[in-house]
Amino acid sequence: MTSVIERLRGDGPAFSVEFFPPRDEADEAVLWKAIRELEPLDPAYMSITYGAGGSSRDGTIRSIARVATETTLCPMAHLTAVDHSVSELRNVIGWYAAVGVRNILALRGDPPGDVYGDWVPHPEGLTYAEELVELVRSLGDFCVGVSAFPYGHPRSADLESDTKHLVRKFRAGADFAIAQLFFEAEDFLRLRDRVAAAGCDALVLPGIMPLTTLRTLHTTIKLSGAPASQRLLDRLEPFSGDPRAFRAAGIDWVTELCEKLIAEGVPDLHFYTFNRSKATREVVTRLGLVPARA
Repeated sequence: MTSVIERLRGDGPAFSVEFFPPRDEADEAVLWKAIRELEPLDPAYMSITYGAGGSSRDGTIRSIARVATETTLCPMAHLTAVDHSVSELRNVIGWYAAVGVRNILALRGDPPGDVYGDWVPHPEGLTYAEELVELVRSLGDFCVGVSAFPYGHPRSADLESDTKHLVRKFRAGADFAIAQLFFEAEDFLRLRDRVAAAGCDALVLPGIMPLTTLRTLHTTIKLSGAPASQRLLDRLEPFSGDPRAFRAAGIDWVTELCEKLIAEGVPDLHFYTFNRSKATREVVTRLGLVPARA
């Protein structure tokens, strides 16, 4: 099974996609429609998220196993430490290995029900993402990713301490990081520069969400932990009452954002798909990241 890092060593920029596990049969049909539509575009890798406290654990394992055995995609499974003992984490990591998944995104995770609530570690669990990275590394030949925060983690005192936390995850064995959502290319590039200035040369990849509706814009603001840039609001708000025009303007914005990142040497664009393929396909096609055979 190819690793994420191996996939990113190819020529030119690439893209990757993220899905969430299905809750029922209808969700599963939607998920697999998106997977099959994106597979011919040859993303560098694809990932499936893992619910708080392992709430979607079985769905994640089942879906990632299907990807590993039934598609040509390079799969990466998410794993969080929320509400899990070390023994339970070992079991999940073992299940991933058993179905042929070599890539794991190791996350501490957010408190269930309130992402800004107090973090309470499992009495027999882990407290920090770097500990989860070390655990995954100790259990096999895994390629390990972690999260990064362009505006700083909500619980970090400042960007300097946030950068130190990220570098510790790399020192613990993480191969790369995927940045949470941001609004301007410069916001991501400053994060990359902070990591480099700390003496770390590990890959930091941008997380991108196509802005197709007013709701996705609000979701992006919520998940980023920072207000949208005024430039973005000035660009999109005039179309708030026209869904079709808003979608067109949003796709244009995200495409231009990605073009700036590629021009700065970013090797991979990680798209949050919400289990749909159309918007991501539009953007990567515009960027020329689609193979000729697709």
